[in-house]
Amino acid sequence: MKRRMFAMSILLPVVLAACGGDSDPEPGPGPGPDVPPEMVPFFDAMRRAATFMSETVAYKGGYVWSYLPDLSRSWGEMEAKRTMLWVQPPGTPSMGHLYLDAYHATGDELYYKAAEQVTLALIAAQHEAGGWNYIHDFEGEESLKDWYETIGKNGWRLEEFQHYYGNATFDDAGTAVASQLLLRMYLEKKDERFRDPLYKAISFVTTSQYPEGGWPQRFPLMGKDDKPDYTSLITFNDDVAGENIKFLIMCHLSLGESQLLENVELAMNSFVALQQPAPQAAWGLQFTRDGMPVGARTYEPTALTTHTTTNNIQQLLNFYNLTGDEKFIARVPEALDWLDKVKLPPEAAAIFPDFTHPTYIEIGTDVPLYVHRRGSNVVNGEYHFDKDPEKPIGHYGQARKLDVAAMRTRYEELKAMSPDELTAGSPLTITGPVELPRYFSLREVKLDDLYAGRTMTTPAVTEEDAQKLVSELNAEGYWPTTIKMLTNPYIGAGSAEPYLEDTYATTHVGDRNDTSPYDPVKAPATYEAEVSPTGISVESFIKNMGVLISYVSPVQ
Repeated sequence: MKRRMFAMSILLPVVLAACGGDSDPEPGPGPGPDVPPEMVPFFDAMRRAATFMSETVAYKGGYVWSYLPDLSRSWGEMEAKRTMLWVQPPGTPSMGHLYLDAYHATGDELYYKAAEQVTLALIAAQHEAGGWNYIHDFEGEESLKDWYETIGKNGWRLEEFQHYYGNATFDDAGTAVASQLLLRMYLEKKDERFRDPLYKAISFVTTSQYPEGGWPQRFPLMGKDDKPDYTSLITFNDDVAGENIKFLIMCHLSLGESQLLENVELAMNSFVALQQPAPQAAWGLQFTRDGMPVGARTYEPTALTTHTTTNNIQQLLNFYNLTGDEKFIARVPEALDWLDKVKLPPEAAAIFPDFTHPTYIEIGTDVPLYVHRRGSNVVNGEYHFDKDPEKPIGHYGQARKLDVAAMRTRYEELKAMSPDELTAGSPLTITGPVELPRYFSLREVKLDDLYAGRTMTTPAVTEEDAQKLVSELNAEGYWPTTIKMLTNPYIGAGSAEPYLEDTYATTHVGDRNDTSPYDPVKAPATYEAEVSPTGISVESFIKNMGVLISYVSPVQ
């Protein structure tokens, strides 16, 4: 089957089903006089917190991950300029989802306006091809390039930030979460300002898809010095394909764009095609277009990977559930048997307690591979791998805890179902348009949540838990949170002199020239004792607001 290219210029208007249809979303009791007196403190706390974040912390509607109280320093995955927004969760799009969820829970336009502010910021950050980079700088491209040449370039363990590509990425679900927010905002009130950026995002997903069904990590395709690199490989890392499949299904359901199911089918088939032959019926993080596993960053060797294999098994079970097609599970038992075969050997199990499997498995031998590093910064440091589990790198897990027995149970349960029972309510069979789930920030929306008749319940929250959050909100309007990841300010490139000691072999950061984030509690021995500062956390705000949403507008 040929993939369907999604051309915006030929789209006809479609009948839309917003989260509340043509009318306003189904509100909770609202912030006005209808709120029971005993609930007023909770509504007030939510409004104060949202007002502080949207009016004081946001920069032109954008957010990073954490801030010092005076906003003098801020961080995403690395230190950020004040003029930046971070797209990677839990950054800007995650905040937009939270605000829209709060609007659904309360009917308060304050939250819709905040979500609108976030969405407009993301539209400003959208790459002309339709996706998003990890970050955006409102100061302009020169300011962003300066960041890459200084802070980004010197983050030893963050190779994705050491080079400015100038394109967009599927990595870390940033483009997926931003695209979902555009979809929800357009559906909410059918605001035409959001329509073209939404369809641009859909086109980005369909246009970047390879004929083989998978996606590159970054698009448009390019690499360092205009030469293709790992970002052009077919990528399973961070569930790139799974996130794109889910977004396209959401668009099929809510927009009635059923032709996108051709792209979904092509993508699902790629999971089958890229499973390696016996006796190593597994997957790697990335693949060449001719189906060969291949490494990516220098601490990601060419190998098969147990966590990717686990994720892909789960996805194949999902696809079987969606379609009833036996091809999706025909070789699942082989993959499960392989995982049982490559458990941590005894000498490694002592080094990785509570884990079950090595991360990397050598192709052809089933022998575990472990990644190490030497040096002290990005200039004199390097990664290497061997078969010795001693002193592995600390910032990228070299062992995993996998529940193979649970996957076998799920496989057997699905196999035992009748075809009608198996695919009942499958979103692939719904003609639509239909409503999407009400909330996206309380937990990840999964494929299971898109089946007909499914309702996402909110977590049960006690009055005591809700009152605790109200009492912890400070006078300024935020929840003070310990900032657990710090960075060294950029002071220039490090020394090129080889550093042969293993001081930084297992730490998250190297010497003081390394701009990688680290936990002060686990700082290298060469660092003086540091104290984690108290500040403002976007992740904590989203979590705490989610608790209050669940309390004021429970869905059971």
